[in-house]
Amino acid sequence: MQIYKFRALSRRAQQQLHTSLNGLKRRCIANSASNFHSSKSTSQTQFLKSQTKPLPKSGDSDIKEWNVALSSYMRTGRCNEALRVFKRMPRWSSVSYNAMISGYLRNGEFELARMLFDEMPERDLVSWNVMIKGYVRNRNLGKARELFERMPERDVCSWNTILSGYAQNGCVDDARRVFDRMPEKNDVSWNALLSAYVQNSKLEEACVLFESRENWALVSWNCLLGGFVKKKKIVEARQFFDSMKVRDVVSWNTIITGYAQNGEIDEARQLFDESPVQDVFTWTAMVSGYIQNRMVEEARELFDRMPERNEVSWNAMLAGYVQGERMEMAKELFDVMPCRNVSTWNTMITGYAQCGKISEAKNLFDKMPKRDPVSWAAMIAGYSQSGHSYEALRLFVQMEREGGRLNRSSFSSALSTCADVVALELGKQLHGRLVKGGYETGCFVGNALLLMYCKCGSIEEANDLFKEMAGKDIVSWNTMIAGYSRHGFGEEALRFFESMKREGLKPDDATMVAVLSACSHTGLVDKGRQYFHTMTQDYGVTPNSQHYACMVDLLGRAGLLEEAHNLMKNMPFEPDAAIWGTLLGASRVHGNTELAETAADKIFAMEPENSGMYVLLSNLYASSGRWGDVGKLRVRMRDKGVKKVPGYSWIEIQNKTHTFSVGDEFHPEKDEIFAFLEDLDLRMKKAGYVSKTSVVLHDVEEEEKERMVRYHSERLAVAYGIMRVSSGRPIRVIKNLRVCEDCHNAIKYMAKITGRLIILRDNNRFHHFKDGSCSCGDYW
Repeated sequence: MQIYKFRALSRRAQQQLHTSLNGLKRRCIANSASNFHSSKSTSQTQFLKSQTKPLPKSGDSDIKEWNVALSSYMRTGRCNEALRVFKRMPRWSSVSYNAMISGYLRNGEFELARMLFDEMPERDLVSWNVMIKGYVRNRNLGKARELFERMPERDVCSWNTILSGYAQNGCVDDARRVFDRMPEKNDVSWNALLSAYVQNSKLEEACVLFESRENWALVSWNCLLGGFVKKKKIVEARQFFDSMKVRDVVSWNTIITGYAQNGEIDEARQLFDESPVQDVFTWTAMVSGYIQNRMVEEARELFDRMPERNEVSWNAMLAGYVQGERMEMAKELFDVMPCRNVSTWNTMITGYAQCGKISEAKNLFDKMPKRDPVSWAAMIAGYSQSGHSYEALRLFVQMEREGGRLNRSSFSSALSTCADVVALELGKQLHGRLVKGGYETGCFVGNALLLMYCKCGSIEEANDLFKEMAGKDIVSWNTMIAGYSRHGFGEEALRFFESMKREGLKPDDATMVAVLSACSHTGLVDKGRQYFHTMTQDYGVTPNSQHYACMVDLLGRAGLLEEAHNLMKNMPFEPDAAIWGTLLGASRVHGNTELAETAADKIFAMEPENSGMYVLLSNLYASSGRWGDVGKLRVRMRDKGVKKVPGYSWIEIQNKTHTFSVGDEFHPEKDEIFAFLEDLDLRMKKAGYVSKTSVVLHDVEEEEKERMVRYHSERLAVAYGIMRVSSGRPIRVIKNLRVCEDCHNAIKYMAKITGRLIILRDNNRFHHFKDGSCSCGDYW
């Protein structure tokens, strides 16, 4: 039973991927921290420290033109020119200082602004307010508050600045304390606190504040109305709207949007038609409402009637077509758009990528006049999700080379690709970049890291990360349960399941798939039955095809083939090819040819080109000595153009991926590898290893069979790992098909003789070989 879908890469793709990974790893190791502060001119700093010119006398008028020049230069970001003017002035007034300070603050030169502020011979109230506002704008509330408390005098502007700083940064309690201390309040003060309550979802406090005062301005009414809409309290929003004595276009737009977002599109349309004034935002709100409710035709009818449109209008309509996967209509609209922004391009790229039209997405991406982090992330995700792992990583490298800013989405997509191609070392480098970049390992990025470590065979590091994650959601827990299950640690997976429930999280569909899979991989038949039959009652999870597939797998692995078949007959829906395939695989393992043929007939009717099922049935015939049936099946495959997927294995050593096929003759070190295997084979036989030549499904001599199994791809990769991976480090090998029974047995001996931990991932699960045993308990 598969939880993860593994994709195989061709040898050429492996080589291309290796080149890309090497370049990316070098970039990941390099220090990429950026200096976000503007460089400070030494001459500016020295000048500010040494200036001693006195303030002019009251009434001087010759400085006005100089001050105007200062302000003009600062408004356009020309700080050096402003400083040159400042140096040449015959004298400075407080206005001169304030113009320089506010200019420096506007241009991000906070240290120079503070230095000049500290050097002022005399400061007026404007100077203090300007400096405090600069700190607030820079989100440095600690410095702002420190300066505020030192002010010799304050006006209502001073109080409002510090109040707004707390309000805008979500410090609602601090904002309230400032508000209560204010000796004088104006509309700005009341509105700042009201907005803070609304923006931070403290609607009850906002209502209490609103009721404590009369004569609120219309902007305040609209603010509270928006709060009701934001909390989806549409009934209360309508009552509040109806009580408004005065309404403007913002009021109407807010209530229309509220109804539309809550799915009450008819009520939204009625209000739209009643609205006494409609601007472009009113029309756009209604169009967006139809889009959100999947009513694209109605949205287009209204869109075509709009007296004017802006970028938001066009993008809303475009998004409607993209969400409905109507990319031809989206392209027609895109081509005639008079105003495109980066969001427009991103929407189209995402739409093409989600529809599997990756070449069209890349074509648009290459034509973009400007890209933002979302553009790169959308394209990388598109490649990753469509199985183009090499292209995804190559684009990640290109993004770094061109100075593209990394965001959580691009990191997540790159980590997902690392998981697909089992690039553990690169994944670790990206993890380090995340830490250095200051990204918190919350659910979004943290879950991508968890999956990467689990799929790359490092369940211990996944567990360590899980413990450190500040926020864990259901996906985090499901990833760990599924991870332990696939690594053969079923009991640990179930312990995680019980811990998740104790944390108060309710299991969902994916949780129960992971739990049933853990029971299947560990042979816990009774527990699996219990979970399956009680999950609807206990957790409200109705069994779907994946849950039934897990149960068929559980029973089939245990040899309970008739029970598995009966379960399929009693399913509330027809079994799909995946479920029949599970039964076929179990029938092959337990030698039930009749049931296997029944399953194969069902699969061939549904998926006539499914090569894996032909191979399973052929292997069953071969193991039973039915070589005539094997020949007939091969002819049938040839006639239908079905090709068997070749088996191969690969291992990553010192940033390079080495790929092996059975009896590989192309690896540059093949002679040394074969010699090492010959020697190791002798030592294994002395330790009790006996080759299981029955796994060779060809009608050849016994000696030839022994030679064939000795050079299976997984054994070549493991041998090379023993030769080249430093002692004490795990050997991690990936195989694109199921590991054969003889290789599984042989690798146990290889691990025991060499004293190494060997982790092998096949297309179904992980095997941890150590001291002559495997984590699967020979149950796979």
